[in-house]
Amino acid sequence: MTSWPGGARGAVAFTFDFDAEEVWIGDDPENANRPGVLSQGTYGAKVAVPLLLELLEHHGLKQTFFVPGRVAERHPGRVEEILAAGHEVGHHGYLHLRSDGATDAQQREEIERGLEALATLGVTPRGYRSPSWELTPETFALLKHYGFAYDSSLMGDDRPYVVDGLLELPVHWSLDDWPHLHWKPGRGDAFTSPEAFLDTWLREFDSARRDRRHLTYTMHPEVIGRGYRAQLLDDLIMNMTARANVWFPAHEDVAAFGVG
Repeated sequence: MTSWPGGARGAVAFTFDFDAEEVWIGDDPENANRPGVLSQGTYGAKVAVPLLLELLEHHGLKQTFFVPGRVAERHPGRVEEILAAGHEVGHHGYLHLRSDGATDAQQREEIERGLEALATLGVTPRGYRSPSWELTPETFALLKHYGFAYDSSLMGDDRPYVVDGLLELPVHWSLDDWPHLHWKPGRGDAFTSPEAFLDTWLREFDSARRDRRHLTYTMHPEVIGRGYRAQLLDDLIMNMTARANVWFPAHEDVAAFGVG
């Protein structure tokens, strides 16, 4: 059982994949010519990121934003605002290409160009999250070669663990806002109700609090950063702080702290 700073009963990370337009282009290059599709990502950069930064500042939280290199080039001002607010910026590829569909050469280019784009803004990322949470053995080799301290893409445990010599801060689909709150044409299921969404995430928190473990939530500005959904995140934070002494570290802080 891990002893967290300040006697906290658990450690909770709110992480944000700031994909903007690139998530749609990476999914289908034809989307580059579909302004209606791309506008969903534009909303994330234009409206949602400032809203989320304000919310996190209200609660005094410094968290982690995973940013593709092309997003850093397309929206440098927004990334600079994230950094100025004291948040961590992690590596999230360059074009948001899935590793399992890329050649070894393309994977290396994704890592290297992502590093170059973030370096332009003064960022040397310590952490990596793969687009769509897909990895290959070559991905791990590249992460170790370039000196990353941790990855956050796998689901092999409900607490931090080590994979191939690299610290893994695990994720899970149930703790991602996309399956609950995102919709696209052709998908028949409806959104999760706000009450069910909040209940699911709080139940997982109660489990983590009981076990004194670390917990990662994954969010996307264009999904969680709409008015009533941002209010759900606000409610979630207030419920957590009312239930227990909680440490809210950025992922780089967990990596520096170490896990038992």
